[in-house]
Amino acid sequence: MGTIAVTGLAVTAVKGMRMRVVDAIELGSDGACGNRRFFVIDDRDRMVNGKVIGALQTVIADYDRATERLTLDFPDGSRVSESLLEGAPITARFFSRQVEGCLVEGPWAAALSDHLGQPLRLVRPVSAVDRGAIGAASLISRASLERLAREAGIDAVDARRFRMLIEIDGVPAHAEDQWVGAEVRVGQALIRFEGHVGRCLITSRDPDTGEIDLPTLDLLRGYRGDMDATEALPFGIYGRVLEAGAVRVGDPVAPIEP
Repeated sequence: MGTIAVTGLAVTAVKGMRMRVVDAIELGSDGACGNRRFFVIDDRDRMVNGKVIGALQTVIADYDRATERLTLDFPDGSRVSESLLEGAPITARFFSRQVEGCLVEGPWAAALSDHLGQPLRLVRPVSAVDRGAIGAASLISRASLERLAREAGIDAVDARRFRMLIEIDGVPAHAEDQWVGAEVRVGQALIRFEGHVGRCLITSRDPDTGEIDLPTLDLLRGYRGDMDATEALPFGIYGRVLEAGAVRVGDPVAPIEP
């Protein structure tokens, strides 16, 4: 195996919104700094994401932790950007579990509700990373994306479709599957990978428009449906951050020998 390196990083301040490509992240035990700090709920206090509302991916979110400013950019060119003001505490349904957080007061809820055509609000939890600390970091290889593109008969698959934090190159397709249970140095951070990321309908949506345009689940079922994995239809891996640190595009990636 030759040199393995980080080739891409992608984050979003609000879960379900469009992924933003960045050059560097600060990775800690609760994920990348500023990544998935908020999520959206409906009028029944249930989390909604791109699987439920595809057009959520047309909104770009950015959060400046130093100034506590949250910015939402909408496809019509409008922008809502103000410093945060936390409101009442709330218990919201986040997938199958209940999560404690605070409502976010300000103009964001009205702007989102108008854009998406239904009443929505923002919640600020401790973290909106799907699996919590055990899944603070996620990783996919460029070769795996290329393999999926071949299965689909297309030139390329946008990595943002799978909403992974880290993309790497320098390994064969799906070689990262073998890192589950192992520790891997990624830049300055040390990650222990705990499982395979099982896939859902959101991966079939275009990462910019939210429109369904690629049968990713059928493709994965066709060539990975019988794989022995921690979750069904696996594509990429997730893990716990053992040592915090900076990760930059171009940084080396090194599995730690047992």
